Amino acid sequence: MISILAILSAAAAAGLRIGTPLLIIGLLHGSNLWSEVPVLSSISPQILVCFLTSWSLFELLASKQRTGQRIIQQVQLFLSPIVGAIMGLTVSTNAVPHWLIALVAGLLALVLQLVLVGWFFRLRGLPLWVVFLQDSLCITLVILAFGAPLSGGLIALILLLLAIRSAKYWHNWYWRKA
Repeated sequence: MISILAILSAAAAAGLRIGTPLLIIGLLHGSNLWSEVPVLSSISPQILVCFLTSWSLFELLASKQRTGQRIIQQVQLFLSPIVGAIMGLTVSTNAVPHWLIALVAGLLALVLQLVLVGWFFRLRGLPLWVVFLQDSLCITLVILAFGAPLSGGLIALILLLLAIRSAKYWHNWYWRKA
């Protein structure tokens, strides 16, 4: 059960940001960097550090403006299921089949990203405090996936509950408007 909560925590982090969680996982592995991370282990660590650092800085800086948020969300909407699956497979302890881990982690990351995109269009841009919360929550979830998977998994489940409530809110809003 703890392994599943760690997987959910890592996947939720990938649903919020895509470059920052991968960079943190590489840095947490120390000198091995991404040698134990599926897919990324076949890419040169120097190239990964350069690319993930650049993308993470772009995510952190561009997300503060509306145009940057649009660009980031388009990329994240496409890549979040892939990064979520990679993150889920990285923290798993082989308690569950790999295809199931990748599927659940990818879907959770996609659902959280879809909710963020929905709120972006509903509010015509995310407020700055939400972006700061998103950045800090992403970093916290990655660290908790390794250090305290129970807490990280519970936060991921709370985020999933908020996503479901958001869908219900949007459904009611749409039918009231129509």
